[in-house]
Amino acid sequence: MSVLDAPVGAAPGRAANENLVPVFVRLKLTLLRNGLRQSAGRRAAYIASVVVTLLFAAGQLIGLIALRGNAHTGSLVVLLTAVLAVGWTVMPLFFPSGDETLDPSRLVMLPLRPRPLISALLASSLVGIGPLFTLCLTAGSVFAVARGAAGAVFAVVAAPLALLVCVALARAVATANTRLLTSRKGRDLAVLSGLVIAVGFQVVNFGAQRLGRAGGLSALDPVADVVRWLPPASAIGTVDSASRGSYGEASAQLLLSVAALVALLWLWQRSLVKLMTTPDGSTLAAAGPGREKAGKGSGLAALLPQGRTGTVMERSLRYIARDPKTKAAWTTALAIGLIVPILNAVQGTGSVYFACFAAWMLGIQMYNQFGQDTSAFWMVALTISSTRDAYLELRARALALLLITLPYTVVVTVVTAAVLDDWAALPEVMGLSFALLGGMLATGAVASANFPYSIPQEGAFKNVAPGQAGLAWISIFGGMVSAGLLCAPAIAVTIWLHVADHEQWLWLLLPVGAVYGALISWAGLRVAAPRTADRLPEILAAVSKG
Repeated sequence: MSVLDAPVGAAPGRAANENLVPVFVRLKLTLLRNGLRQSAGRRAAYIASVVVTLLFAAGQLIGLIALRGNAHTGSLVVLLTAVLAVGWTVMPLFFPSGDETLDPSRLVMLPLRPRPLISALLASSLVGIGPLFTLCLTAGSVFAVARGAAGAVFAVVAAPLALLVCVALARAVATANTRLLTSRKGRDLAVLSGLVIAVGFQVVNFGAQRLGRAGGLSALDPVADVVRWLPPASAIGTVDSASRGSYGEASAQLLLSVAALVALLWLWQRSLVKLMTTPDGSTLAAAGPGREKAGKGSGLAALLPQGRTGTVMERSLRYIARDPKTKAAWTTALAIGLIVPILNAVQGTGSVYFACFAAWMLGIQMYNQFGQDTSAFWMVALTISSTRDAYLELRARALALLLITLPYTVVVTVVTAAVLDDWAALPEVMGLSFALLGGMLATGAVASANFPYSIPQEGAFKNVAPGQAGLAWISIFGGMVSAGLLCAPAIAVTIWLHVADHEQWLWLLLPVGAVYGALISWAGLRVAAPRTADRLPEILAAVSKG
């Protein structure tokens, strides 16, 4: 019999299990208070976040109240609740360290029963900025659609019910993935949260523009008719249905929301019991054959050049695949580099030239090459004793980047041209992309040698060590301006061919841009190599800071 299921012998212990709610609420408040006492900066950040959240919630509330009486407000609030539920689902995965009470494994050694523990954790989860914002949004939603006595009665139940479903959903997901969130894969997932946020903004922007062209809120009705039957949106949908006199439909939607809450609490309890009574499999020793297989090398190594070049290329590619910060930077660049030109093309407001954005996004990865190694750079520094060693190191890192960047740039350019059906512009845009990529490689190598900075490994959003923000700004933005200046000749030739009506020669920009990009990247590596060899102690000190 597990600790969670074992009966507590003494009556006081049973009473303590049954009165956990106030204890956990006080615990949540104590954790919050003690966290704010750690530093003035943390207090300022928390207060600022509360103010911004409340202002945003107030704006949403006022906007929803202003929509009261609109025939399509019901569709809008249902979809808003669905989006809110998605946020509650994914946020615990991306920000597991934002709330210490999200880790129930801290309670393993306590003699607590599952059912009282679930009630206490649910109550403590209602304390915070997120629940307050959700309550404001759900209250505004039900007020916007409630009409008549029946609508008001259902609204009183629907708003807190939607909040409880959102919180229970977040807790169930967090508990089921607790061991993932505390593992290396979980940290990788948290680092990738920036990608989801960036992609989400692009999708929301795209949806808003499509909504504006579709003629208003009426375009939401077909989707809302389906979503209103999905909890917790069904809780808000029940108010709209009751206000329209569809009491049977309203009752069914309300029962569906209640059933979803009960199911989530049951799944949460089941995951909690499993977490607190099952040993962590990640602590078991790995099997021997796996280690032997890893030591034999991968198939990729056989395809790379021999010697230092191949070794450095493989190391750089392994960083991309395994290091959380490097992986996050590359994944974000690959996603945004594709989304921006394609979405603009789909909307009909883009141009094939937007495909150059892909080369620019990936070219940024050449900057601060040595900072990506962090304190491990000292092992690389031991292998650099001359300008030639530094040149080979930088060239191999650039080649590793090109293995991904070149085919990616071609694919994005071709897809953008296909969506816009503008194949005539494909050669010139691809040539300009190659020239831009060469400029980014050249200036990235020089910036890596002259303005290195450390990348902290802790924290998903800490990309610069304290005191080195100025170096990062100079390195990246100064380098990008320089890359633009290096590409100026290719841009000037493109403009001249268009102005002079020599469109028949625009195809020459493809080979010219490729050769020009290769030449300036080679020149940049040649310039950066002696600086790297001469400044090894300074580079090592800079990238090891923090």
